[in-house]
Parts: sequence; structure tokens; C-alpha cells
Amino acid sequence: MSYCVTPDCTKPKNLPDAFLCQACGARLLVRNRYRATKSLGQGGFGATFAAIDMSLPGEPVCVLKQLRPSNNHEKFLKMARELFEREARTLGKIGNHPQVPRLLDYFEERQSFYLVQDFVSGHTLHQEVRKQGLFDEQKIEKFLVEILPVIQYVHSKEVIHRDIKPANIIRRDQDEKLVLIDFGAVKNEVSQIGDADPGSGANTQFAVGTSGYAPPEQLAMRPTFASDIYALGVTCIYLMTGKSPKDIEHHEKTGEMLWQQYVQLSPSLLSILVKMLEPSVKHRFQSAEQVLRSLELAAKPLVQVGAPPAAARSAPPPPPISHDPRASMPPAQKLADTIRKNRERAGNSGIDLNLPNEVGSNPVLQKPTAPTHMDANTLVKSYQRGQRSFNDLIISGLNLPKVQLVKCTWDNSDCSGCNFQNATLGGGKFTKTNLTETTLRGADLSQSQFSSANLQAADLRGANLSNCQFSNTNLKGTNLCGANLKGAKISDEQLSMAKTNFLTIFPNGKRGGFW
Repeated sequence: MSYCVTPDCTKPKNLPDAFLCQACGARLLVRNRYRATKSLGQGGFGATFAAIDMSLPGEPVCVLKQLRPSNNHEKFLKMARELFEREARTLGKIGNHPQVPRLLDYFEERQSFYLVQDFVSGHTLHQEVRKQGLFDEQKIEKFLVEILPVIQYVHSKEVIHRDIKPANIIRRDQDEKLVLIDFGAVKNEVSQIGDADPGSGANTQFAVGTSGYAPPEQLAMRPTFASDIYALGVTCIYLMTGKSPKDIEHHEKTGEMLWQQYVQLSPSLLSILVKMLEPSVKHRFQSAEQVLRSLELAAKPLVQVGAPPAAARSAPPPPPISHDPRASMPPAQKLADTIRKNRERAGNSGIDLNLPNEVGSNPVLQKPTAPTHMDANTLVKSYQRGQRSFNDLIISGLNLPKVQLVKCTWDNSDCSGCNFQNATLGGGKFTKTNLTETTLRGADLSQSQFSSANLQAADLRGANLSNCQFSNTNLKGTNLCGANLKGAKISDEQLSMAKTNFLTIFPNGKRGGFW
């Protein structure tokens, strides 16, 4: 079939060997060599067609892009032309990567602009999710490991894609490799703002991107390399949930997407995605390389505490007789399991290993009580049956969004990496509780006690912390943006170690923040 590329043609489909369109009379061969065969889509700036190159042996398939502004206003036309020319320059600049389409041709004909590039036979990730189902944690890790080097390459050419989303990533039929397409929204001249913080912004004329995938700084026309990292994070959320960003609830105070309630992830991957999706560009990963490094560390096995020197470990141990249930675990989950075991061996699970012995007792035989493991379902059912004491418990990494656990005691428990987003935990006692990297965003923790607790790198954005006590609490890197600390007992030194912003309500009831 020959397809007419004239914008206002009412019947664009023609016979395969037709020379003129039967409906509008326009010539069907573009530049006397490209015959459009199928419409692939169109937007505000242009239309895309599958085409064949009649001038080459075998008539190979290619993609023909035509500048087709939906508005003929002079300023709009100028902007569209600039974006189109930019895409051509950028494709010529970065098209040597095997996972980026090559630019084959670029020209103007009959007051229209065209560019021709490689045709990628395959399906988009948006189509893949709809046909094959949602991604699990292992598939997300594999996806990130493959696509991040492509983004790293693009960024190395001083190019910001600005429209990363499932529809712009194709899984190629030939080798199942991921290909990043549609560079029509690229920003290829990164110029840092004079006095801004590193990575905080780049000048550009147009706010281009897809709603929900574009971060705040990009919508404010100041995209950075970290803007692509945010869009990639949103892409991961879609792949795991099948939900468009606009269909996911957002925090009423901070405007952040409340995605964690829809996924089950290990603490390590959860923390990586949280950092990819930071609304503040300062707190987000600044490069694809940083995300890759974090994924590598998450997958790297840890050396056990008290292990023999390297020389003594040179000979590999014999394979275990019994089956190791950890063998089938994803790398990130295996890492979390190793961390928990290391904490137990090192005595950092919240158990006091230096308890005084009774007079005349044998210290070797005097052992602390082993901590209890509990899954999410058992924990909730125990609470519903009336249990309120959850001391010496290991529940690290559990997913418990919106859970109701009021006036419970969590002394010496390991709750690291848990997801308590929008949970109700008011009146709780968290003495010496490990809450590192725990998600407590939007949670109600009013009148809780955190004596000697570890809240390092915990996410408490928008949480209700009114009248809480934080004596000897570690708040290094804790995110308190938008949190309510009215009446809380907390020192200025502790606050200076945490992240706060203008939405944070301080103990005196006033808003303000340290940066």
C-alpha cells in the first residue's frame, strides 16, 4: 500500500504502485525515493510513517518523520521547526549506538521537513505490559541494567532525552534488545545556571515531555540529566503496576506520587527507586552511572562479619548437601537477607549482647533470646487479636502501607526498609528500634517515642510527628520535608542533619527549613 503524507488528505490509502494520490492528487513518492506504507502515529509537531526506500536494492524499510504542526501560528511553527532540526542534529550526533536509531536522511520538500531513520521492528514496553503482564522485581532489575547504559551514552553526548516512557522504548524482535526512540523532545545543549547548585538546572526554551513522566524542573523548562532518571523511575512504576502516573494517587501536601502501596520490593531496590523519583533534583540520582553503581552494590554479596582472612578463604567450600532457599532469590532480596544475618551476627539487631549475668552463672551459657521473624499477614492478625507488644522483632522489608497499628511497642526491633506509607502508628514506642531507610511518608506517628532509635535515611515526608520525642535519635539524612513536628522534642542539631523544606512545620508551629 502507498500512504499519502499530505496532512489534509481525506483518503490517504492508495494502491502499492500508485504515483499520485487518488483522493488529493499529491505525489506519493517523497523526494522521489521514499514511499510511505503505513501511518505509525502523529502528534502536535509531526507525523510518523513506515516507508520503503525505493532507491536502494531490496527496498529496505525505514521510518519517515514529517514536520506537521497542528498550529500554523508563526511562533508555533518556528518552535516546531527548531525541535525537528534539533532532533536531526542529535540523531546524527548519537546515532552510532546499536540501541539508538540511526539518522539516514534529512531534507525539506514542498515546505515540509522530513527526516529518515532506522526502522526498529519490535514492540514498545507499553505494548509488552498490556500483552504479557506486569514486571516483577527481577525483570525491573534486568530492565534497568540494560537501559541505563543507553541513557548513560546519550548523556555522554550532552543530550537530555526529556521524553523517556514505556511507549518510547522498543524491544527489538531481532535480538530482544531495548532501543530508545523518539528524540523529538531532546535538549542537546546543556548550560548550567550561573549560581545554581550542581545539577540543578539547564536552560531550554520549551517545556516538552509527557505529563506524569516529566519531573518538576523539566516542566519549569530547566531539564537536567537527572530529569531522565526521574522519567525512567516513573517508567519502572508503570511496568510494575500497569498504571499511568495520572491514575496513581498523589500526596495532598507534597504532590508526590504514592506508588509504593502498589508494589512489593526488597528494601534495596525500593530505596533506589525512591531516590530516582525524588521531586527535588538535589536529592535525586544525578546520573545513570550513579543508579548503575547502586544496583551493583545491591547485588554484590557481603563478606560475613567475623569471616576468616582472604588467604584462609582461598579454597572454595564444598557445596552444601541441603538445598539453599536463597539460591532462587533475586540479587536485591538476597542482599537484604545477607544484611539481616550480618546484623544478627554483629549484635546489631537490637538485642543487647552485654546483659549482666547472675552471680555465679556461666557467661558462655547465658545467651540472649533470639529475635522473632514475622511476615506482614501474621503481624496484622496479631494486632487484630489484641497484641500490642512487638519487641525484639525482625520485619525488615515488609510492605505495610496504610496499616493500623496504634499504640504498639517496637523496642529493639528491626523495621529497616519497611513500607509504612500512610500508616497509622500513633502513640508507638520505638526505643532502640532500627528504622533505617524505612518509608513512613504520610504516616501518623503523633505522640510516639523514638528514644535511641535509628531513623537514618528514613522517608518521613508529610508525616504527622506532632508531640513526638526524639531523644538520642539518629536523624542523619532523614527526609522531613512537609512533616509536622509541632510540639516535638527534637534538637536543632538533629534537625540540621535531616532534610527539611518550607512545608516542614517546626516544633514552634512555624514553617521553614534547612537545606
